[in-house]
Amino acid sequence: MGATPAAKRVKYLTPPIFFTSPLSLTQPFSLTFVFSTDEIRDADIGTGAGLFEVIKIGDDFYSCIVDCAAPKACTVVLRGASRDVLNEVERNLRDAMGVARNVVRSPRLVPGGGSAEMAAAVALDRAAVGLAGPEAGPVRAAGTALEAIPRTLASNCGANVIRTITELRARHSEAAAAAAGAGKAPAACPAGVDGTTGKIVDARAAGVWEPLAVKEATLKTAFGCATLLLRIDDILSGLRKAGGGGRPAGPRGPVADDGGNVDSEQMLPE
Repeated sequence: MGATPAAKRVKYLTPPIFFTSPLSLTQPFSLTFVFSTDEIRDADIGTGAGLFEVIKIGDDFYSCIVDCAAPKACTVVLRGASRDVLNEVERNLRDAMGVARNVVRSPRLVPGGGSAEMAAAVALDRAAVGLAGPEAGPVRAAGTALEAIPRTLASNCGANVIRTITELRARHSEAAAAAAGAGKAPAACPAGVDGTTGKIVDARAAGVWEPLAVKEATLKTAFGCATLLLRIDDILSGLRKAGGGGRPAGPRGPVADDGGNVDSEQMLPE
């Protein structure tokens, strides 16, 4: 059947919020759309909806359907004092839903608060010690780059960044040295930065966890961008060397024309 004006407003508070087709109403109503009243059958009548009511939020009216027989989606209504506050709340909600989705798809967690990044940074620093020549530089630089995460957390909560990062690095280094001295595989130290107080805490005891899938995607993206920039730099260097024979090495300044050769290349540049 054709949708009534009230049914058209269902898209704001029901699963069809992400769709524009009227066929999306079949999910909450459990109905079948027909194009003529002569074709209606008993099986086409929607009986899956529970309570249908029209509510007023602010200055607008919305149609709300609750207590459906087989609900597969829900609607979250956000309200804020201003548009900026509302946008911030929506962004935080989407981030939280994304984290929940990642945990469901890949139920593996690592301690948060910059603990995983600092553990990886300490491991890279220890690995760089055993390398000879220029190979140790990039490995050590990668470890330094990973420390940006706990450093940013300490800065955002108003803590002393230098003191906090030094203490956090010392804890992870002591844990790695103790594991190496005992002949065991280095275990990740759970020490991390508390984003509220700025203190070094046990992330596992504090209940601060992060999805492993997010960490893997972040590292792959970061190293991929770094590799891309290095490749572009090599290409530019090759072009500069290839064309270096026909141009003087020093800066080329304006040269005044002597009047005897109007078409000479020694004219002032435009």
